[in-house]
Amino acid sequence: MAESNADQNTDTKHDNASSPGISDQEKEMASNAHEAFTAGKYDESLMRLQSLQELNKDDYKISMNKAVAEFYKSGQTTTGTLKQTLMALKSQVHTAVEDIDGLDDVENSILYYNQAIIHYHMRQYSEAIAIGEKLYQFLEPFEEKFAQAVCFLLVDLYLLTFQPEKALHLLAVLEKLSVQGNSKNGKGENASAGKDNASQKAEFTAMIEAAKSKMHQYKVRAYIQMKSLKACKREIKSVMNTAGNSAPSLFLKSNFEYLRGNYRKAIKLLNSSNIAEHPGPLKTGECVRCMFWNNLGCIHFAMGKHNLGIFYFKKALQENDHTCAQLGDGSGQSKKFTGIPMCALLANKRHELLYNCGIQLLHLGRPLAAFECLMEAVQVYHSNPRLWLRLAECCIAANKGSSEQENKGLPSKKGIVQSIVGQGYHRKIVLASQSTQNTVYSEGQSAAIPVASMEFAAICLRNALLLLPETQQPEAREQPPSTESSGEGSDPASGKGQDGDKFIPAAPSSPLRRQEMENLRCSILACSAYVALALGDNMIALSHSEMLLHQPKLCGSLKFLGHLYAAEALISMDRISEAIAHLNPENVTDVSLGVSPSEQDQGTDKGDLEPLESSGKQTPLCYPSTVSSARAMMLFNLGSAYCVRSEYEKARKCLHQAASMVNTKEIPPEAILLGVYLELQNGNTQLALQIIKRNQLLPSVKNTSSPDLRKKPAPPYQPSAPLQPIQLPSSFTQVQRK
Repeated sequence: MAESNADQNTDTKHDNASSPGISDQEKEMASNAHEAFTAGKYDESLMRLQSLQELNKDDYKISMNKAVAEFYKSGQTTTGTLKQTLMALKSQVHTAVEDIDGLDDVENSILYYNQAIIHYHMRQYSEAIAIGEKLYQFLEPFEEKFAQAVCFLLVDLYLLTFQPEKALHLLAVLEKLSVQGNSKNGKGENASAGKDNASQKAEFTAMIEAAKSKMHQYKVRAYIQMKSLKACKREIKSVMNTAGNSAPSLFLKSNFEYLRGNYRKAIKLLNSSNIAEHPGPLKTGECVRCMFWNNLGCIHFAMGKHNLGIFYFKKALQENDHTCAQLGDGSGQSKKFTGIPMCALLANKRHELLYNCGIQLLHLGRPLAAFECLMEAVQVYHSNPRLWLRLAECCIAANKGSSEQENKGLPSKKGIVQSIVGQGYHRKIVLASQSTQNTVYSEGQSAAIPVASMEFAAICLRNALLLLPETQQPEAREQPPSTESSGEGSDPASGKGQDGDKFIPAAPSSPLRRQEMENLRCSILACSAYVALALGDNMIALSHSEMLLHQPKLCGSLKFLGHLYAAEALISMDRISEAIAHLNPENVTDVSLGVSPSEQDQGTDKGDLEPLESSGKQTPLCYPSTVSSARAMMLFNLGSAYCVRSEYEKARKCLHQAASMVNTKEIPPEAILLGVYLELQNGNTQLALQIIKRNQLLPSVKNTSSPDLRKKPAPPYQPSAPLQPIQLPSSFTQVQRK
């Protein structure tokens, strides 16, 4: 869910180049240059700085101020040039000062702060945080206004990198600074009253009020990321009192209602925000219209209205491209740092929006369109393991063949009988082949080519596994619950910031915490086993299945699939006895998808544009929704395993038992073909024909199913689960064709 409260009004600071060792003439020239710069007379300021530099050629601060003045003169469009100049000045300072890490000269901090600002606007957040944290260590000697700017910059960076605990700790420090500054200002007024002092007090009071309003908004963003709704509700009231019904406050409140599940109210709040009055991206670096359409898409996605969701995301993409064209980049992809104002470099949200579109299209059942969107997004967010899994799911969905049976969940007669030839006594029934295994999907092409093929899916899944860290030690697993509490005190927030570092960044979506990493690993292993089976790599499929079954926290549905995939791989390798052990119905005790609330809310806690990672699609009806249905599927597969070993009586018993456990319409076509094969082995040709004509496994048990076994609504679909869960062994399908 997006927010419009991303204002980071921290521009490069223009120092007045004054120090205790300069003459009165130099002080006056520096003061005049500063006044001209403040008034927007950049040419005059540059002229005075040039004269000052002729008197003092060794002071690097004069060169820095000239670079800043030239940057403002260009309309803040020469960001790359300013960055290079500051890097050169930094090298010059390093040669002059032996221990720059100590920041003995406090005035050098302006140079570092300017560098952090440029890194921030160029989305180089790690570099900006490293500089900001070094400045924070020497906060006391700084002027109050500068110390406040450093803290606000760090708070924004922590929120952009999903470290809300650290942000809350800094906000507590900011509150102390404002209280101390207010008390100092009051003492100064008592010492010497006057008009100048009164104007300074009014300016100081206005600054304090603006800072308080900004701090409340930052707190709301932090609590939203932590999903601490009680604390967030209190801060929302403070935001509405200080900022009123402005677009940022209404966007924050809408985000809060979105997390609570009040989708109608969230839409109402968004519609009530007057986005036309909000300053454009040239002033704030934000495209509020783009965020407005994106937020509507997020809300409708959560409501299950996927067609409306993709409509709003497309509107957001159009608005984003229009904004980029207005900023001077008609391609909609601002890769250059020249010609575009620095504050507007953050306005382009194209790849975040493409990520949202891809996830939405995947839920809509349009895997090829989703693949195109996600492929463009992965070029920027290539270190996101969750994104590589989504790409693999697109490939699986695009290559699973006709989805008619999966959508309806019914064994149609067309799925069993391919054609009928001849008439009368010479009429023959041609059965359809059910085998989709060991197929080469991109024959003649390299697997590394980004095409929606199963070979490319295998590469995507391998990338996803490599990006996940190794399994954590048991001692570390007891710590995560402490990061879930609200953490309202400053010290606890600081402690949580250290523990909160133990996550994997997964931009543009939420970072992966420890439990989420384990869940994602299980999903990747399940998909990897399925893809390996489809490609005929039985050893790899067995390896992934066994790794899946040995995961410490495995949900029931993936455990069910792990046994099925392991059994199929073993049957293909003629290790029937081991496969039968996996197909024991007692192995199935739970078929829940096991989507934790934290996973369902993923993507709903980002400060700017919200990637989507929640549920929203229902499970295909062919997937067993109850333990009895899952055990029946295991029995069907167990029967096929016995059939491969020529133990036909055991296979028939498995079929009879499974058919009595489920509704007739829930019996898969493969099981009916198995029944036909068994009757043909016994010489019961007429019974085999009757099974085919009636499309029933056992006509004698036609009405054994209870009416209470009618289909119930399927549980929510987990997109990280394999998209074709039930596969009979390929060896069995070869036996059928005899």
